Amino acid sequence: MTDDLSSKLTGSLTDQPNKTTPVQSGIISRRSFLAATAGVAAAGCEVSDQEIGNKVTHAETTAAERRTNAPQAPFDTLREYVAAIEAHGLLLRFDKIDQDVFEGTAIIYALIDKYGWYDAPAVLFERIKQEGVWIKGPIVINHQGHWDTECITFGLEPVKGNSRESYKKALTYTRNLLVNGKFPQIAPVEVTSKNALCKQVIETGDDIDITKFAFITSNPADGGRYINTGSVFTSDPEMGTNYGTYRCQIRGPRVLGVNPEPNQTGWKMLMAAKDRGEETAKISIALGQDPYVWLVSGSKVAPRFGRKVTPIDEIAVAGGIRGKAIEVVKSETNDIMVPANCEMIIEGEVPLQEAMLPEGPFGEMYGYLGRKKSENFWMNITAVSYRKDPWFMNQFTGVTRGYVTAPVSSLFNESFSKMIPGLIEIHQPVDTTGWCFIKIKKTEPGQGLKAGKRLASIVPLFKVTIVVDEDVDILNWYEVGLAVGARYTPATATEIFSGRGMPLDPSASAEDRYASSKLVIDATKQWPEEGGPENYAELNRALLEKLAPDAFDIAIGNWGDAINSWGKTRY
Repeated sequence: MTDDLSSKLTGSLTDQPNKTTPVQSGIISRRSFLAATAGVAAAGCEVSDQEIGNKVTHAETTAAERRTNAPQAPFDTLREYVAAIEAHGLLLRFDKIDQDVFEGTAIIYALIDKYGWYDAPAVLFERIKQEGVWIKGPIVINHQGHWDTECITFGLEPVKGNSRESYKKALTYTRNLLVNGKFPQIAPVEVTSKNALCKQVIETGDDIDITKFAFITSNPADGGRYINTGSVFTSDPEMGTNYGTYRCQIRGPRVLGVNPEPNQTGWKMLMAAKDRGEETAKISIALGQDPYVWLVSGSKVAPRFGRKVTPIDEIAVAGGIRGKAIEVVKSETNDIMVPANCEMIIEGEVPLQEAMLPEGPFGEMYGYLGRKKSENFWMNITAVSYRKDPWFMNQFTGVTRGYVTAPVSSLFNESFSKMIPGLIEIHQPVDTTGWCFIKIKKTEPGQGLKAGKRLASIVPLFKVTIVVDEDVDILNWYEVGLAVGARYTPATATEIFSGRGMPLDPSASAEDRYASSKLVIDATKQWPEEGGPENYAELNRALLEKLAPDAFDIAIGNWGDAINSWGKTRY
């Protein structure tokens, strides 16, 4: 970020809370804000337009030095990881954000509007006004949103100027990590409290007040302030220990909602304890996690197969993906082992035989306001331990990407390729929840519909499944859309059937929130046996590349500067 741009978007950290910058006061227009942030995005793709022969500009040399001097993967802490993405130009800082008027929420929407889900930068808010009080942060948002972070997380250099290729590079790397269809495990290492960053400050009893920390109300219609990026650790004598990312509504200084959805592992463990007649269940919640603990927390990279929960050491899976053991430490008021290098641990007891509390509503993953629940688990907080001046993450659910997805996609590609003939790749675009794209090597008529139906039957999230040929890049909406427009025959290449859906789907029935219907579109080239033509026309671009192979080199050589500079000068 240049000094001039920085002065437009952030204020000095020594400013008093009542001194506002143009962004905070609303003086800067939306158009001006987007024009300013365009420069940040350009910097984030490396300042490297000006290469002449073997000479590199001073700006690029400086950028390369920043990346070299930054922390390198595997990262031990959230702060190390944030420093690394900032060195790659992928972090936008703001000083004071008034969240009482939802300024932070609007900034995130503006960035996504401008750059899209896969190319928007991470954002850091230094201080936040919430409920009339200025609270010290920082809060980090969208920290694994940009596709380049897929490489940075695993110590790979992103592909310059091509985030989609960065993602493909991470896909190759993570698929090579799999052993017999699973990620390796490295057992965690226990450390003492004095060596655990999350134990620098310990509060119990009346000293506890979680409302003093930078937890926010993300959306105007939300039920209140939420902790929505915590890894909620639960345990069960048969199912083992589990952790997952469940939203937690703040109900008071020492009372916190706990919201695993029905049939999630955390929910099964709490219900099992309740059915056994236990009075309370112990819980620990880790906040400000390293990128690997965070990845496992919100994804299915450590799958528990079948209806019965299979014990698995998810912290060991995080260590295996990271290539280095995760350090853990015992909680203060229970026996749960938690990541030692996270920013905060909130511990508590869930009353199992008392009345539940209402919860929500909350802006959910589909981009719609989630329903208000009449009953929800909650906990009395027994201890809070944290690193001095803790950092927090916030997930604007349904607005930004949550975590790097290459490991999940690699696991899906590997697992389902053994179940579905011809399967090459699966992609579930996070910006349109409920869609799934499948690439297959087609070898027989009817194969597209069979593959799509099989996958949609297994995965509740896949509501609209589109199957394409191997020449289509399923990371590219344009190519998928082109295949649908040119290869799909609705009368013969469509299948609609009933299947298991997602309870968070706004269209779900109130009577059975898991009941859904599924749509499969076979957008592969239809063979004559399927009613298609004997010979399929070739793509114009493919013909250009085949019949005029030097055209791109000539055009870029003559006009590359004009093509590359237009987007940076049009405002």
